[in-house]
Amino acid sequence: MGKAQETRYSSPLRYPGGKGKVANFIKLLMLENSLIGCDYVEPYAGGASVALSLLFEDYINHAYINDINNGVYCFWRLTLEDPNSLCQRIMSVPLTMDEWRRQKLVHSSESSAPEDLAFATFYLNRTNRSGIVSGGVIGGIEQSGTWKLDARFNREALCARVNKIAKFSARITVSKLDAAEMIESNLVQGDVRRLLYLDPPYFVKGEGLYDNFYAFEDHQKIRDAISKTPGPWVVSYDASPEILQLYSQHNPLCYTLSYSASKASKGTEVMFFSPNLAIPQVASPAGISVVDVARAKSAATLF
Repeated sequence: MGKAQETRYSSPLRYPGGKGKVANFIKLLMLENSLIGCDYVEPYAGGASVALSLLFEDYINHAYINDINNGVYCFWRLTLEDPNSLCQRIMSVPLTMDEWRRQKLVHSSESSAPEDLAFATFYLNRTNRSGIVSGGVIGGIEQSGTWKLDARFNREALCARVNKIAKFSARITVSKLDAAEMIESNLVQGDVRRLLYLDPPYFVKGEGLYDNFYAFEDHQKIRDAISKTPGPWVVSYDASPEILQLYSQHNPLCYTLSYSASKASKGTEVMFFSPNLAIPQVASPAGISVVDVARAKSAATLF
């Protein structure tokens, strides 16, 4: 894997939709609203790709990443607290169907130790199609596909990501709260300088992509909690009619995003923003290049 590709991906985890594609837009948003150096809160961390990108480039002071999924939570705890142990496993684990089946059993067992659950979550995320832990293995059970289960398991590159994240451990706090509970906590409600970014489970097809998917009432609960937040916030969704109606009081920014789950496709997504935010004028939040960010950053230093 070349250096350009290494720097493109911050997270060791893979997720449908790829929040990392909007990381550069969030940087533009922070520049335009003088938010550089603030704290950042992500209640649906998943792969935490946006948080990591912002942290690595010093856009934020501290990242609060949260995920109610126990396997994901345990993975981030292990990454920050014992990266050497995690990397030893990454470098030595067999990439075979027998091991894949064993890791599935570890992941589904309620008696698995936190470090074993963490690694099983990571292993299945890297060897399953589109990173869906509950999904099917890359290449199929017979391993007859063009790509096999090791196609997304570059050991050296993954360890490099883990070790880089671990160097920032003092500036990362991991939690396992219900997202609404986190939004309503003093962490978010008590500081208007904390940027909140939410990427809740998709309204459409969420049940097939996430272990913790939402009913309509859950989406309403998040909308209500966000509406009470005094500080800046951004929320992204699949642009279903139900979500557009739910957030009808906020101006939508719709854009197209490429998906890889099950088969390559494109979908329309939408972002909503807190009323106090100036929104960068762009064609698509997913189409911002490194050059675009550099120009905006250079312009910001002139004022």
